[in-house]
Amino acid sequence: MDKKKSASSLKFAGTLLLDILHDILGAIGYSAGVIIFTAPNNIAPGGVSGLATIINHFSPNFPIGTISFIINIPLLIIALSLWGKKLTLKTLKSVAILSLITNIMSTYAPPYQGNPLLAALFGGVCMGAGLAVVFLRGSTTGGTDIVGRLLQKFFPAMQTGRAILVIDFCVLLLSAIAYHNIETFLYGMVAMFTSSKVLDTILYGADTGKIVMIVSDKKDEIAKTIIAETGRGCTFLKGVGAYTYADRDITLCAVRKHQYLALKKIIFKIDPNAFCMSLGAEEIIGYGFKDHIKSTER
Repeated sequence: MDKKKSASSLKFAGTLLLDILHDILGAIGYSAGVIIFTAPNNIAPGGVSGLATIINHFSPNFPIGTISFIINIPLLIIALSLWGKKLTLKTLKSVAILSLITNIMSTYAPPYQGNPLLAALFGGVCMGAGLAVVFLRGSTTGGTDIVGRLLQKFFPAMQTGRAILVIDFCVLLLSAIAYHNIETFLYGMVAMFTSSKVLDTILYGADTGKIVMIVSDKKDEIAKTIIAETGRGCTFLKGVGAYTYADRDITLCAVRKHQYLALKKIIFKIDPNAFCMSLGAEEIIGYGFKDHIKSTER
């Protein structure tokens, strides 16, 4: 029994240490984006950090990290009822580390004050990469995630992503008013877009692909050629044509994006009259793609 407890404690300590390491690395990336690039150029990139940037502009004695932490405290209290104790405490840890490192970087990191477009782009890259590192361990940085879910609770028809977008948009409008400059709003949009694209690329980029459905009388030949030339498997699905009510076989195949062109060539070389549909897949889990264990470790 003692050995089991010891092993369990060791596993917990290792997991906690790995979580903290991810939080630190993510915080360095995110705070670099804010402290080095966006804040010195009067760009508020939406969310709590954007709001903290605006407040810091009028009250320079209050560091951005401290302001962000203070804003997040009531949000984390709300999060207890939305997320439960485990995720809320995990988020509190990430928020505290992010706030601390942001304050440290505001003292020691050299600010970039040059081309605001470059500042928005590189700021967005750093912030997106930093957030991705934190999200990979199943944590969050609080802020608009909490407010978005809270709005969804009162307005069920509103999607969480859309709610967060509305909040960020309001912060960007506030920044334009605070800085008396419409370009602040525009550069903030650039930073937000860049951040979200980098975040999605890191989290899902390696797992994206295409789901292809093929209707053809030469399904066996097409499937065998796909397997032989691309190494991807195929699945036959049974279908019925709504117009003729004739039985049809549908060949289903998942491929990486770079394999899609080769797949199309195979299909239409064998059957020029084939009917082919493709859908984007944000994540593909299974043999030949991503291991299911890694996908659940987030």
